Amino acid sequence: MRTVGLIVAVLLLQLGFILSYVGAFHAPTPQHIPLAVVSSSAQLSDQTVAKLNALTGTPLQAVTVADRATAEQQIRDGELSAALVINSQGTADALLTSSGGGVSVASAVTSVVTQVEASQNRTLTTTDLVPLQNGDGRGLTGFYLVIGWIVGGYLMAALLGVSAGARPATPRRAYFRLAAIVPYAIVSGFAGALIVDQVLGALTGHFMALWWVGALLVASAATVTLGFQVLFGVIGIGVTVLVFVILGNPSAGGAYQTTLLPPFWRKISNGLPNGAGTDAVRRIVYLGSQGVTGHLVVIAIYVIAGTLVAAGGSHLAARRRVGATA
Repeated sequence: MRTVGLIVAVLLLQLGFILSYVGAFHAPTPQHIPLAVVSSSAQLSDQTVAKLNALTGTPLQAVTVADRATAEQQIRDGELSAALVINSQGTADALLTSSGGGVSVASAVTSVVTQVEASQNRTLTTTDLVPLQNGDGRGLTGFYLVIGWIVGGYLMAALLGVSAGARPATPRRAYFRLAAIVPYAIVSGFAGALIVDQVLGALTGHFMALWWVGALLVASAATVTLGFQVLFGVIGIGVTVLVFVILGNPSAGGAYQTTLLPPFWRKISNGLPNGAGTDAVRRIVYLGSQGVTGHLVVIAIYVIAGTLVAAGGSHLAARRRVGATA
């Protein structure tokens, strides 16, 4: 029966994988993309904002901004995804976007605004204020880097469990595994940053910041995996796959940023290390590290929670064994 139960569990994970990835990616739809409207005419700005916010499906969340300089700065800081600069004296407008803030979002907002402009017989010139680095094709390097770090973290903890028993036999062994995570995380973070920076030139100029974000991500995946193993034994590896692979990867905002994902995946994105890490890397490389602190706190919470569960669970298990033999 144990074997049958494991097979059923694997089947459920497989179906969950299909449901989560296809559910997240089969119909990307823009929702509430933050966009500024700039015009020398306050009346024209207000009218345009009202019109954009009334679009079917609410793809945009338009606000009025005083001037172009303010809009540009907010785009570079990641507060806005784009800005529409209206020419109140003619029909040639400008759209400011940010590929570094998300290629799929930049494409989506360009498509929506272009259609609106065409319906009013206006023309549009697009300027990418935060272009991608030359080696960062489609802006996916950070996403794959984060996935690599997280996969390495949970595989390291899972393999320790396979080689020495899913549940640590004693609290001492649990502490040994927790201690082993620290150097592994530091080396993994360093190696990942080295590969994307010095080796491949995909994301350059932020080596130290990426190194320590990577170390934190690896530690989060490894400690949480260990915590699940202490709680559930070998089934804990499956729970880890559920959290980090089935839920975490499609909601991370890699191929499609969160404003294009369905509500469920959009809501859980920043609450998981995958999404927090992907956006943190994007903001470090392209957006002047604005808004990174909250993501780092989320990842650190997973490290602390995983550590406490692994340590506390091992002590509780030891006490149960002592009580059973008394």
